[in-house]
Amino acid sequence: MAISTISIPLKWFSTKLNFPRLHSKHKPTSSKPPSLPLAEVAFRHLDVDGDGKISSDELRTYFASIGEYMTRDGAQSVIGDFDEDGDELLELGDFQRLVKGEEEEEEEDLKRAFEMFEGEKGCGFIGPAGLQKMFGRLGYVKSKEECSAMIKVFDVDGDGVIDYREFLRMMA
Repeated sequence: MAISTISIPLKWFSTKLNFPRLHSKHKPTSSKPPSLPLAEVAFRHLDVDGDGKISSDELRTYFASIGEYMTRDGAQSVIGDFDEDGDELLELGDFQRLVKGEEEEEEEDLKRAFEMFEGEKGCGFIGPAGLQKMFGRLGYVKSKEECSAMIKVFDVDGDGVIDYREFLRMMA
């Protein structure tokens, strides 16, 4: 699927966009970011001409502005995957589905990564033994003490293991 090759998760937009200076039609009254949902802020940033739709040229222009090249066919493919009305443009709803799909894909990747580190499948945590085993699979030799020390850094509740919530915090 074309979208996977360019990866547009919503949190990516939050770090790449300069919220106070979206474009001339939307001048902020203060230096605080707009109180709109992040997907809508990102959408408005990409919708340079303010027509309520993102064209392949607007998508390509944005990626070029951050130093990433996207072909016309690549942009059209992304739009085609999410364009519900067939006008070859992304409306806000289309864009929200694009972003949601990327967030869901990212969440699934994180779940799979967590499961790889779990000691016993389905135990719900990463302990020193599971971490040591994963390091071994990756070709690194770590003692249980070293793994315990690594876990301690991210072990918010102090139970000696990393649960999924702590794992997500660690990966952020």
